[in-house]
Amino acid sequence: MARGGAVELDRAAELVGAARRITVLTGAGISTDSGIPDFRGPNGIWTREPAAAQQFTLDAYLNDPEVRRDAWRRRAAHPVWRAEPNEAHRALVDLERSGRLRALLTQNIDRLHQRAGSDPDLVIELHGNMYGTVCADCGSPGSMRDALERVAAGEEDPECPVCGGVLRSTTVSFGQPLDDEVLRRARTATLDCELFLAAGTSLSVYPAAGLVGLAARAGAQVVICNAEPTPYDDMAAEVVRGALVEVLPALVRAPAREQPPDRAPLHTWGDPATWT
Repeated sequence: MARGGAVELDRAAELVGAARRITVLTGAGISTDSGIPDFRGPNGIWTREPAAAQQFTLDAYLNDPEVRRDAWRRRAAHPVWRAEPNEAHRALVDLERSGRLRALLTQNIDRLHQRAGSDPDLVIELHGNMYGTVCADCGSPGSMRDALERVAAGEEDPECPVCGGVLRSTTVSFGQPLDDEVLRRARTATLDCELFLAAGTSLSVYPAAGLVGLAARAGAQVVICNAEPTPYDDMAAEVVRGALVEVLPALVRAPAREQPPDRAPLHTWGDPATWT
């Protein structure tokens, strides 16, 4: 079946309008219209500069000073510092205001959801964010603003001010596990929803991508909105192509159906840390 046209958008909007509890997963594609490039798309960072992926690999970052110097140069020039939320981010704020957003899971590290007005308590940052630093040696936290001021002053690879160790951003790198509590909350929200909406993500990075399958196996309807095909498209009730700044407002601003009183959570299956 061809996917991505007006018919698919209308059917997806019907599903969203009928759902009382919606968990959303967003990826880099939701922020491209804010000027932040994705990683794997035709114009993605790693597509244009494959070597840039090294700075996202924990082992390379910790052990290669040149990788760190390059990473700090890129952080200082990153478009996140100039980016503004777009209509796709604001559409999810509207969904929250309708009272039907269970949680907003994001793979993004730009905090544009919070800046758009999303409740920080509902946003689960699966991969951390760019706004803080942490020492890889002693664990001391710090401000990315302070670190970048040191870079601007001439420090190419600023050290931890407490112990002189390696400073890194508060993001999850390849080779580093997700925080257990963050993953537990994400899995809980995935199981406790009627509809799981994945937007702007290639669904190729785990464990975030695996949440789609978890939702489907638990009985939730799955809607995927992404410019390119994903490995989970066949699992979705609807797949919608198109620019998220147009697609998401159309989906979440569709009139919600009148709902019966809310009920208890859909699933109470023990410790979420054991769910796969």
